[in-house]
Amino acid sequence: MPAAIRRPALKSRKTPRQSRSAETVRIILEAAARILEERGFPGYTTNAVAERAGVSIGSLYQYFPGKEALTAALVERETGLLLAEVAAARQTPTGEAGLAGIVRAAVMHQMRRPVLARALDIEERRLPLDDAVDRVSTALAEAIQDLLGRMPGPALPDPHRAAADILAIVKGMVDAAGERGELEAEPLQGRVGRAVFGYLGLGLGDHHA
Repeated sequence: MPAAIRRPALKSRKTPRQSRSAETVRIILEAAARILEERGFPGYTTNAVAERAGVSIGSLYQYFPGKEALTAALVERETGLLLAEVAAARQTPTGEAGLAGIVRAAVMHQMRRPVLARALDIEERRLPLDDAVDRVSTALAEAIQDLLGRMPGPALPDPHRAAADILAIVKGMVDAAGERGELEAEPLQGRVGRAVFGYLGLGLGDHHA
């Protein structure tokens, strides 16, 4: 009988309830992000993160059982920023401005810290984070579909499919830019915005992403 496959522990050991504990977790996560950016996967160890954070390895393990749990928490932190920006875009007065905001949010998610974003993209595919990835994709698709319903002109015949297509355009172009190592946000925003509004048969106009 084959040996059971060991699944990495991805959950934090405990949730910080006091401000001091929350700050310790914040410092540890930022140290993990900096290690990934500066040293890559070969240098990404819990010992290195603890040293960079200025905490003992025991303190780190109080919150995170291993570097996979650190990575999962980093993914949650970074996607939380994306989802907050998507929620803000959804509140804009027009569908066009909201879609431009979605494009901007997706591009900045990749370009704000491109080395970290690329590393986390790789880890998302390696680790069992499907639920988290699906949750983000669902939130994006729902926001896009809502904004499409507020676009001028006749209603789209299949807004659900259109939202899925637009999400695929945005994700595909942004991920490809990350894989190529692009570092400039503005040109990418322009290209993705033209692709999205072109799909809808609209010019980018005043709603530059």
